[in-house]
Amino acid sequence: LGYAAGSYKGLHKMFPFTETKACDVFCANLKSCFFFSILLLLFLATVALLYVKDKQVEARALDDATQPSCFFQLFSALKELKRPMWMLMLVTAVNWVGWFPYFLFDTDWMGREVYGGQVGEDAYANGVRVGSLGLMVNAVVLGFMSLAVEPLGKMV
Repeated sequence: LGYAAGSYKGLHKMFPFTETKACDVFCANLKSCFFFSILLLLFLATVALLYVKDKQVEARALDDATQPSCFFQLFSALKELKRPMWMLMLVTAVNWVGWFPYFLFDTDWMGREVYGGQVGEDAYANGVRVGSLGLMVNAVVLGFMSLAVEPLGKMV
């Protein structure tokens, strides 16, 4: 929904107080995306708190002297990992470092290179909106594929 909000050029009209003399339409759309995100987060958190029921767990009496700290448990678990898991963690970390600039500057690239505009021009704004829409489609496909990867793996 965040990527979809970035692809809608009239978002600032939903929050008219965001457009001021110091903040043009592009700035107002960005502020409106933040307000939209805040409202969406509040709505989803409220729904989760109201409708998700937790199972009651009885408290155990633990001796504080024998309870290892969270960091000790984490480092102990990391020490026990085999080499293939370390390689998988390294590849995943490098993959995210490589993808971060793509997601960060994808919309700007669409506005400048694909649509041939400069900041403040209509061509640039159209490219940014199409880039945001593309990121939304990417997020939707990623969501569906993350659910489908296990059944697909079992078929092979």
